[in-house]
Amino acid sequence: MIKPLIISDKNIRSLKIKKFLLKNIKKNKYLKPNLIIVIGGDGFMLKTLKKNRNTSKLFYGINSGNYGFLMNKFSMKNTVRNLSNAKMISISPLDMKVTNKQGLTKRSIAINEVSILRQSRQAASLLIQNGKKIIIKKLISDGVLVSTPAGSTAYNSSVHGPILSLNSNKLSISPISAFRPRRWKGKIVSHRSIVIIKNLNPKKRPISAVADNHEFRNARKIIIKTNYKIKFNLLYDGNRSLQKKIKIEQLRRETS
Repeated sequence: MIKPLIISDKNIRSLKIKKFLLKNIKKNKYLKPNLIIVIGGDGFMLKTLKKNRNTSKLFYGINSGNYGFLMNKFSMKNTVRNLSNAKMISISPLDMKVTNKQGLTKRSIAINEVSILRQSRQAASLLIQNGKKIIIKKLISDGVLVSTPAGSTAYNSSVHGPILSLNSNKLSISPISAFRPRRWKGKIVSHRSIVIIKNLNPKKRPISAVADNHEFRNARKIIIKTNYKIKFNLLYDGNRSLQKKIKIEQLRRETS
């Protein structure tokens, strides 16, 4: 009989769900192989995926947090059964390469978005390119986001960036509180793009580069592209797939 690995956050609700699954999951003989059950919120799921970036295992998230967009809803009646019938989708993260003002280079991956944020009271001054093509010569703002389709309903949506369909093959570049030019709404680019962001004034206007929740300070140049060498295989209940969740958010945006 297959015994999935269960990874749980440490809050009381997560531990209760884990205890329930450990007791009841042994009754189910039809679980998928290489299954990891992740109990927590979106942040805990992102952290777990990154720790297991070199595995081909299947991840089934159970929400014990607040919104839980990347997770499935827990049900004492249905969750064990749903584990057998869940459908898989694969997503690839963004690869972020950051060079700081000392010339040191660091890398990280982002499943939702890369956030470029002002580091002081001074607004950021940024040059944004798609490869060698300049998207905007000088953006004065609180920062800018580069978001995947999976992450486009998160921070990107809160700054009024576009919500992208999971199969859109696009990335979203969205300004945060743009000051100059005021009417710049951002840009949607191909998922094959290499987005380059340069700090035009690193001494007076320092910025941070954040891959989901992993921060690098005093960034001078950031290179962002999709990393197709990494694929995360996520499982969702048939009636609550990630595609459907994104479509619901798109409809909410259109009717609000």
